[in-house]
Amino acid sequence: MEQPRKIVVVGGVAGGMSAAARARRLSEAAEIVVLERDQYVSFANCGMPYHIGGDIPERSSLLVQTPASLAENLDLDVRVGAEVVAIDPAAHTVTVREVDGDATYVESYDKLVLATGASPIRPDLPGIDLPLVHSLRNLDDMDRIKDMVDAGSGRAVVVGGGYIGVEMTEALRHRGWEVALLEAADQVLGPLDPEMAEQVQHELQRNGVELHLSATAQGFTQDSVITSDGVLPADLVILAIGVRPDSRLARAAGLTTTERGAIVVDAHQTTSDPDIYAVGDAVQVTDTVTGQPTVIPLAGPANRQGRIAADHMFGRPSRYTSTQGTAIVKVFDVTAGGTGANEKQLRAAGLDYRKVYVHPNGHASYYPGTAAMHLKLLFAPDGRVLGGQVVGYDGVDKRIDVLAVALRAELTVWDLAELELAYAPPYGSAKDPINMAGFQASNLLDGTVRLWYPEDWGKLPADAILLDVRTLEESQTCALPGSVNIPVQQLRQRVDELDRGRPIYVYCRSGFRSYLAYRALTGLGFSDVATLSGGTMTMEHAVPWLSASFAVPGPVVTYAEDDRGCALRVLDDVPFTTR
Repeated sequence: MEQPRKIVVVGGVAGGMSAAARARRLSEAAEIVVLERDQYVSFANCGMPYHIGGDIPERSSLLVQTPASLAENLDLDVRVGAEVVAIDPAAHTVTVREVDGDATYVESYDKLVLATGASPIRPDLPGIDLPLVHSLRNLDDMDRIKDMVDAGSGRAVVVGGGYIGVEMTEALRHRGWEVALLEAADQVLGPLDPEMAEQVQHELQRNGVELHLSATAQGFTQDSVITSDGVLPADLVILAIGVRPDSRLARAAGLTTTERGAIVVDAHQTTSDPDIYAVGDAVQVTDTVTGQPTVIPLAGPANRQGRIAADHMFGRPSRYTSTQGTAIVKVFDVTAGGTGANEKQLRAAGLDYRKVYVHPNGHASYYPGTAAMHLKLLFAPDGRVLGGQVVGYDGVDKRIDVLAVALRAELTVWDLAELELAYAPPYGSAKDPINMAGFQASNLLDGTVRLWYPEDWGKLPADAILLDVRTLEESQTCALPGSVNIPVQQLRQRVDELDRGRPIYVYCRSGFRSYLAYRALTGLGFSDVATLSGGTMTMEHAVPWLSASFAVPGPVVTYAEDDRGCALRVLDDVPFTTR
């Protein structure tokens, strides 16, 4: 394969710079030119909300590389303020406009890499161009927003409850601003399922965020946002309603794109033109779980795609297979994230699946500073991991990463049960939350347990017995309507109080005690028994009207499984905090 003599990269962040750096490592002979229309390259765009919020005090910390450092370290010709305005595939040239001065020139290439990224969606609404309305795409955007925030506190409206919207909401609250978060869907963080997202919503409201779900922006004035459910006063508006692939250059050059504008590439990141590659947020990818084409704008995949494009130019067999959408976000004291498919995606794809909820602590319960996490595992009938979501306070990132690896490696729930993960009391438990999810999932698949779920509430058989196996104190404080209380430690002695001819649906706080009750009842000859997966800790988030009943401040006596087995202890329902 003939080696390219000159490589031109359009876009100097993430995927583009990854392609340029990899190409240099593979060839000292090639001329490599990077053209970036903005004034900065290789900057940490994921860190911008944290600089606005004050967590990253020094702006310079976000500048990973500069044109000068890239020239010195990698011999790259990096030009900022250089906007590519046209591609001529036949002539193998691009037309470049100098942003300062507006002069144009033509640059030739042997191989071209398009890393044009994605553009923030700015709907055609009245007042969209007013000075108070901002998007966050680059450092200039960040500087403008930060200047307004630094000038003094006020009232902000964040439009969009995705990752950027939630991060900006937290940043502005840290800076003392009143914040209203406006989201068109009925939940924030769309990649999470609703009962998992509800926990994030609770954390937002606990930190003073005014949450408006199922509401859209209709227009903007000098001091307000007009919404579908009223007018919100605003000194600052952050638009965070998503991005769309910036494929204008590709379309104009005749490259194949989708109806939604994503650039179509093969496994080597090659476009419909064999000498033009595309990487990053502008390209179509394959979903790891569903196998369907999609667009998932994430920095990690963009960097890998840039590396693969460079490899292919120089005859290496690298391939990009799919994107599984692994992501994580900090929301005040809570961390939330996931990997793979959620229930909504699995249903839309017509895939058969099973699920379990577990609520173990982030680390050993006897070591201070932990709290229960909420872990949801989705898996196929043959046990293959399809997706996972975790919301909690400590150790969330570790569990998401393990699930991400398990999904990529096509591990099963039985594999999860067998994983040997790092353990010391400050970091985990001898039976890790991942192991616990694997235990419950494998028990479900092999018939050791039968589960019921929050969505079954209201659809239980008319003659069903709803059995609460928590303590009397817990039951008196909050209980599912119509339930019968027999604490698990009394169940064997009081089993004759239950009608063996009626179905029994058991529940407790987390699902552990109800599982013990399930095993006892089935062992005593009860044939129609099911236990609530995740207990009321899941139910209270999945059935909103129950939240007021179960989210009761103050200590309650409950059971928790830790390294010592089943230990009676006092838990506090007041949310755990690290601040």
